Amino acid sequence: MTVQPPMPKLWYKESKPHKFCPGCGHPLLLKALAYAIEELGIEERTIFGCDIGCSLLAWDFFNLDTVQTHHGRTTPVMVGIKRARPELICIAYMGDGGGYAIGSQHLVNAAVRNENIMVVLANNTVYAMTGGQMAPTTLPNQKTETTPYGRDAEKTGNPTLGPEMVAAITPDSAYVARGTVAKLGQLKSFFKKGLQRQLEGKGFSFIEVLSGCPTNWRTNAEETWKFIENEMTRYFKVGELKVPGQKKED
Repeated sequence: MTVQPPMPKLWYKESKPHKFCPGCGHPLLLKALAYAIEELGIEERTIFGCDIGCSLLAWDFFNLDTVQTHHGRTTPVMVGIKRARPELICIAYMGDGGGYAIGSQHLVNAAVRNENIMVVLANNTVYAMTGGQMAPTTLPNQKTETTPYGRDAEKTGNPTLGPEMVAAITPDSAYVARGTVAKLGQLKSFFKKGLQRQLEGKGFSFIEVLSGCPTNWRTNAEETWKFIENEMTRYFKVGELKVPGQKKED
């Protein structure tokens, strides 16, 4: 018999069950983040900022000081808090729209400046809260509400490779990775490494997480996991893209 680990102490019991759709990847992602925060013992110092979109449903998820921002502005808000209170641990949480569309300039600027915060971005390939329209991360030929015949890359461009972009523009001290809700142990380790960089004052960390959206994908449980583990990972490679002190391969 499999023994389930205890639930994170950071959970707000009053807000459970959560408000996310059945099968959504956000709760899994947030659970891994909660374990990382607890294992590092930084609950009293952590500020959690969440964006508009499905990510806003995380505003009462943790027993942490939390701020909800305007759409796309979570990164600069957390940068401002960090500059005003450097001793705090600041986490900016958003979806692909908040990070790669309306908030893309803020992500780029924070990355280039090597701001000492951690940005976590959930990638579910659609604009989920507003009905499942095409997003910056929608896969080629993927059907959405605004691409009913499949995304045409020749007309709309290719999906955004956020971690690859951030890795290319950040200093060597930054930490960049892409995880998945299909591998929670690995995802927790990525979160801990990103938070550790901030604890050490070493600069920016960015972690994209491949997540599921069965409501807008119109998939059952089996189809959802196949899409995350097979289809998404063909385009979005899971792993660490920039690790401080690790030499680049020739």
